Amino acid sequence: MPAVPADIAAAEKGGAVPFQRGKKLLVIVAAALALVLAAGGGVWVLKKQAAHAAALAAGDDEAADPEAAQAAAKPEGKGIPVYLPLDPFIVNLADKDVDRYAQIGITLELESPVFADRVKAYMPAVRNAILLILAQKSSKDLLGRSGKEELAEEIMRESVRPMGIEILAPEPVGGTATNGAEKTPQDEAPIRTSRKARKAAARNPVQHVHFSSFIIQ
Repeated sequence: MPAVPADIAAAEKGGAVPFQRGKKLLVIVAAALALVLAAGGGVWVLKKQAAHAAALAAGDDEAADPEAAQAAAKPEGKGIPVYLPLDPFIVNLADKDVDRYAQIGITLELESPVFADRVKAYMPAVRNAILLILAQKSSKDLLGRSGKEELAEEIMRESVRPMGIEILAPEPVGGTATNGAEKTPQDEAPIRTSRKARKAAARNPVQHVHFSSFIIQ
């Protein structure tokens, strides 16, 4: 009769079954692996804390807080500009010696689509304000770069006036008087007052004025 294995014989007698060697080995390996992972994680945490402390001591805020540095380095998203092209303007210029006219294409860069709808509602008054500006200019005023930049600034101010938005014109920079005499404190006082008024002026929802065409004949 063949011999009965010891574990089966023990089970038949009601005794405890011996723990198998394979299971013991698996438990030992798992425990050793857990200890190795725990030790490695502890070393990584200690190194990170040491680097953080060193960065703070050196005054390097970005190295001390890399997440904050990444957030600061991330460029802020800029919204897509709202452009409103106007129908071309054709106007006689203010030249006295010869008849000249200008054909100018203008595109307004606005702060929001909501304000673009508002400009469209006031378009007849907006075009009238721009035409009045152009009619006062001579060809000499518009040929140079500075003249075009000044025209753009005037259009920015006058185009919002029909909507009840008052944008003050910039004051000339103070210097010496025209007769060569030094300016007195009384002469400079109005300039200081106007600067305070400009700070309190309304914000212009027209961000820029772009010229799509500029022809003078």
